[in-house]
Amino acid sequence: MARRVFFSFHYKNDVWRANQVRNSWVTQGKEAAGFIDSADFEKLEKEGEDAVKRWINNQLNGTSVTVVLIGSETSSRKYVRYELQKSYEKGNGIVGVLIHNLKDKDGKTSTKGDTTFGELGKDKDGNPVYFFQIAKTYDYIDDNGYKNLGNWIETSAK
Repeated sequence: MARRVFFSFHYKNDVWRANQVRNSWVTQGKEAAGFIDSADFEKLEKEGEDAVKRWINNQLNGTSVTVVLIGSETSSRKYVRYELQKSYEKGNGIVGVLIHNLKDKDGKTSTKGDTTFGELGKDKDGNPVYFFQIAKTYDYIDDNGYKNLGNWIETSAK
């Protein structure tokens, strides 16, 4: 059975880039979670923070890996941080994929994003855990993400 993966990203800035990654994943027979179309996303946002968090929690159900697609402003997004915290809490493997070199709908690339997401949780001894301690980060273009994303995910799952 295909591994179910949650994709975390900054919706407004990077949905076009994120969909390129997702579509390449899905065309290889894989299952993706964490995607929503713009009309549904806007409706969900209007329902408030609790509704967004419920949606995220539901999307994380049945996933074993979270892929954070890192664009120029991803690390500053509160819902991305929430998704990563919840992913860590449930024991998902976490992998970072830089997507700044992918083109948006206007054919433009972006600046490389930061991978500082703040504290994701605590380890068994009560020490803070950070993204860089538990996640490996790759560049989708430079590291041939189309070919290698599945391997990155499998490695993260272990």
